[in-house]
Amino acid sequence: MPVFALREFVLTSGKIDLLTLFLMIFLFSFSAVLLLTPVVQTLANRYGILDYPNERKVHKEPIPRMGGVGIFAGFLLGLFLGLLLLYHWMQAAHLVKGMKYLWVVVISTLGFFTLGILDDIYKLSAKQKFLVQTVIALFVVACGIKISFIHLPFLGVIYFPPWLAVVITVLWIVGLTNALNLTDGLDGLLSGIVAISGFAFFIAGFLKGQYLICLLMTPAIGACLGFLPYNFHPAKIFMGDCGSLFLGGLFAVSSVVGAVKSTATIMLLVPFLILAYPILDTAVAIFRRLRKGVSPFQPDRGHLHHKLLTFGWTQSTAVMVLYLINLIFGAIAFLGLFWMK
Repeated sequence: MPVFALREFVLTSGKIDLLTLFLMIFLFSFSAVLLLTPVVQTLANRYGILDYPNERKVHKEPIPRMGGVGIFAGFLLGLFLGLLLLYHWMQAAHLVKGMKYLWVVVISTLGFFTLGILDDIYKLSAKQKFLVQTVIALFVVACGIKISFIHLPFLGVIYFPPWLAVVITVLWIVGLTNALNLTDGLDGLLSGIVAISGFAFFIAGFLKGQYLICLLMTPAIGACLGFLPYNFHPAKIFMGDCGSLFLGGLFAVSSVVGAVKSTATIMLLVPFLILAYPILDTAVAIFRRLRKGVSPFQPDRGHLHHKLLTFGWTQSTAVMVLYLINLIFGAIAFLGLFWMK
């Protein structure tokens, strides 16, 4: 059914509820990436855009990269469909109130995606990537999206001075983006973690009435699950930095938007707990590198997923265990969500 015909059917039907509409968006993004990824894989092979093995990586043969192109395209297609289907449905309630934030999220994630494309092709230095990421984060802040306060149990609301709000927001966006980027070390790991985390973030947004968050997470979940059949071990294609930086930036900026639109920082607490594994793993990696006297941006094989392989676990087993850890943190996040409700 053509998209605009589908939109007219939705607008004239009283039998389709909101969750069904989000399911339609999910399926559209899932199908789009499922179809687009083989095309991206063929083009990456043709133009030699490959990820070559080295002493730090676990794969043994060159693998096509830049699968994130298909993920990003599937996300945008799903988001476009969502706007067509949901705008009139929710304009009187919630969506219009958050539409001013949507373009900021799209532009900033486009920036992270473009940075990843350049890194996949030209191998940018860590300092160059950090600088661009900081500029993107400052753009988000300049658009009025920043973490100005935090609501802590027993302590109440703590407001930050303007300069500190800027620093915290930039550190959060850059830190969370890189935490997810560094998690992309095993076949299917990041795709699955983003899908799990995105679903949890979707539920939190739905329960809090923050449907803009749901609109952003739904195509992201569909895109990652559509990519997973090609990325699970043995991977046929990697998402590359264009995928991992885009997904990291999407979560980081969306969570700040959720915090701005919430009366408390539940929408920061939820992604922090759900993504506790990549966040803590990155924090430990930075501490480990500084203790050794090397740059915190220096890659190594000390991440948890590398450790699991040294124990003799297969990639598939290690990934499934890390999925489970992600689910456990998600359950803890929802306990916190209902405790602070």
